[in-house]
Amino acid sequence: MSASGNSSSHPVSFILLGIPGLESSQFWIAFPFFAMYVLAIVGNITVLHIIRTDHTLHEPMYLFLAMLAVTDLVLSSSAQPKMLAIFWFHAHKIEYYACLIQVFFIHAFSSVESGMLMVMALDRYVAICFPLHHSKILTPSVVGKLGTVVMTRGLLLVSPFCFMVSRMPFCPSHVIPQSYCEHMAVLKLVCADTRINRAYGLFVAFSVVGFDMIVISISYVMILRTVLGLPSSEAQLKAFGTCASHICVILAFYIPALFTFLTHRFGQYVPQVVHIMLANLYLLVPPMLNPIIYGLRTKQIKDRVIQGCCGKDP
Repeated sequence: MSASGNSSSHPVSFILLGIPGLESSQFWIAFPFFAMYVLAIVGNITVLHIIRTDHTLHEPMYLFLAMLAVTDLVLSSSAQPKMLAIFWFHAHKIEYYACLIQVFFIHAFSSVESGMLMVMALDRYVAICFPLHHSKILTPSVVGKLGTVVMTRGLLLVSPFCFMVSRMPFCPSHVIPQSYCEHMAVLKLVCADTRINRAYGLFVAFSVVGFDMIVISISYVMILRTVLGLPSSEAQLKAFGTCASHICVILAFYIPALFTFLTHRFGQYVPQVVHIMLANLYLLVPPMLNPIIYGLRTKQIKDRVIQGCCGKDP
């Protein structure tokens, strides 16, 4: 795109349309979205509370789970309150800097989420393939360093998005045909050459997601090899069930994320309503599923939830 004489360097605000094509249904669509958001908030806060108050759970697996819960709370809350305000109260306007902040939090914590799924897969690999050395390899210090690296990677790689966009001129149209501010959606409103921004976005997406998915894939292949060598068929089935549920959560995060990312660049023939709906669910479904799959399928956490709800030992 070439620079335009009608462009303005900094718009006062943007207009978020919500779900173009489903404007008349957005009020009702908001209810299942709200239910998923509530489940995500309650589930992740519950997991965090149980891990914080029970010192027997201060082990690598649970510490990583706590980090994932914090990430899910931030990721889902970055977009959902504004999304519900659009659907229920027609609050389509979002201030310029609020939009950039939303871009930063959504992309930074999507990267952190990917990194947490990766380190949790590594934790399961060490626990299953090297059970006698698990506590020696993943010490509290190593867990803390892995969490710090994942967080720092997300913050550092995403920060240039907002910096580069904030220095570019915008076209007169400030309408974003989505429910939240996303890097590529905002970039399409820029009246300047955006090839560097797009190239950097591709680099970040494929370096983060590509690296994490390779590590996750290798980890689960090694886990499955070890599981197949177990002498007990009951133990094999239990391990397969756990791995299958974890893989489902991982796919629920990566498939919509990659679909949304690639549709912005190459999906001119994908119906816009399909793209926007998947983009919305991508920020809601994983944060809702993670505490259920990783938390309630973990015996220690499930027992404490039952104890808290029923007031008795499970």
